Amino acid sequence: KRFPKSRMVDLARPVSAVSFDSLRSPERVADAEFLRGLPKAELHLHLEGSLEPELMFELAERNGLKLPYGSVEEVRAAYKFEDLQSFLDIYFKAAECLQTERDFYDLTWAYLLKCREDGVVHTEPFFDPQTHLARGIAMSVVVDGIRGALDDAKRELGISSKLIMCFLRHLSEDDAFQTLAQAEPYLGSSIVGVGLDSSELGHPPAKFERVFEAARLKGLRLVAHCGEEGPAQNIRDSLTLLHIDRIDHGVRCIDDPQLLVDLAENRVPLTVCPLSNVALKVFETIAQHNILALLDKGLAVTVNSDDPAFFGGYVLRNFVALADSQQMTRDQAARLAANSLVASFLEPAARNKNLLDLQDYLAATRATDL
Repeated sequence: KRFPKSRMVDLARPVSAVSFDSLRSPERVADAEFLRGLPKAELHLHLEGSLEPELMFELAERNGLKLPYGSVEEVRAAYKFEDLQSFLDIYFKAAECLQTERDFYDLTWAYLLKCREDGVVHTEPFFDPQTHLARGIAMSVVVDGIRGALDDAKRELGISSKLIMCFLRHLSEDDAFQTLAQAEPYLGSSIVGVGLDSSELGHPPAKFERVFEAARLKGLRLVAHCGEEGPAQNIRDSLTLLHIDRIDHGVRCIDDPQLLVDLAENRVPLTVCPLSNVALKVFETIAQHNILALLDKGLAVTVNSDDPAFFGGYVLRNFVALADSQQMTRDQAARLAANSLVASFLEPAARNKNLLDLQDYLAATRATDL
């Protein structure tokens, strides 16, 4: 069964306006300087997963908490995972340090400073409200802290953003409905979309079909993690049952030839996270990752960092890892950046401006290379 055309199809058209012909030596392996300068969007980033050990200790002291680690080095040593669940166990423990609006502001601001370093001009971060609501933290504390930092980043750093609220798939759909209701005052303003994350195995997309329909009727954009540790069928089901606009991860699409064709024809974006996939044993090494193969097959793949504090790198490091291990070319890197800008939920005028900035960057690079 083919899936309905994504709402993102029409948004794919501006990519054709980016002339990659202006790029000098497109076959040259992209270096870090070129990659840093590329205007890019990050579309798959969990704010709780950007909690660096240093900030974790600062927040624990601020809130009178005792961590099960004696030092930053002990925390980093614990960041070695066998699979998704082993990561989630420590991820949720670390999130306990986040308690006040200031905590959520500081977490988000620290991430946004990394965006500035890495050439990210737009970001659409995720947050997991159920992780905090279960600890008695009010939705307003979480959203107001995050939103305050995002608003300041727009004014002070020139980085635009859209915020996406994720449901935890290991919890019930009823719990997701309750979370959607608690977020009602923020929907369509501070929060533009909903997603689905946490343990993929044993929690198929069908489990959340009703709550995603409710979110769609509220005018929210829809995304979902699928095809990471789960099968390609989860990708197809997320598209046909949840009617998502973007696929988060999606690398298992390679196992279904017809799905590959459908994704390419519909230009459905995939927010791929290379270093995360290696850390969680989806691939053994970056050299084995399939993102560039998917790009060359015409899929709208993008590069993202997922949970960078845990997986060893923010978005620029993911780009550099692909260049180092797979000799990613400038042309491939530019197409990945263009895909990310097109796949964003920005308004058309802002999205097209970002694409023009990318075009100008490629032209300027050509001029300096002469």
